[in-house]
Amino acid sequence: MNASDRSQFFKILGGVYDFYGRDLSTFAGTVWWQSCERFDLEQVTKAFSAHLMDAEHGRFLPKPADLVRVLQGTRTDRSLMAWAKVLDAIQHVGAYTSVCFDDGLIHAAIEDMGGWITLCRSTNDELPFLQKRFCDTFKAYTTRGDDVAYPAVLKGVAALENGTRGYRVEKPTLIGDATRAQQVMELGSDSPKTRITSPAALLASMSPRLAGEQQQAGAA
Repeated sequence: MNASDRSQFFKILGGVYDFYGRDLSTFAGTVWWQSCERFDLEQVTKAFSAHLMDAEHGRFLPKPADLVRVLQGTRTDRSLMAWAKVLDAIQHVGAYTSVCFDDGLIHAAIEDMGGWITLCRSTNDELPFLQKRFCDTFKAYTTRGDDVAYPAVLKGVAALENGTRGYRVEKPTLIGDATRAQQVMELGSDSPKTRITSPAALLASMSPRLAGEQQQAGAA
């Protein structure tokens, strides 16, 4: 969640406390927010509903640890569903075609694994290890909320070859929900996810500032 979700989150949390006839203190609210802010608001809402409908545990007011336990499981489920989507795309689309998934975190995780082409060309024996690596990376990114950069498109062989030769590049195949995949493509970046600055580039960026400082020193 982000700052814009805070009001809705406390509205939901207040409703849960009213349901159990309890008052929400400022301290408890702070703990709740710190515990849940790394998850999506939709996930948090569903976790509260699941607790309220639980025949055994739903009789008691949930603690932050109770909800986080449920949400951790939700995050694992989400990573496995994401991997299933990736595996299906590998089998039915392949390395030659560029793709755009309906979740930017999938793009971020695949880029960390060497990119779409590398992943598609892995062997069946490597898949169990790749699945674990993907799910671990994907779950790590889910804790960062919106603060994740990812490539707009996972480029295939055709796009890379045609791009270098100046030929027309085909649009990527959309994987999953088409509307959300379009949003991922619009919000993604064409630059590398990890910014690398060479010493020469760093010196070039600093030179104008250093020159200005030297001029000021000479004037003084």
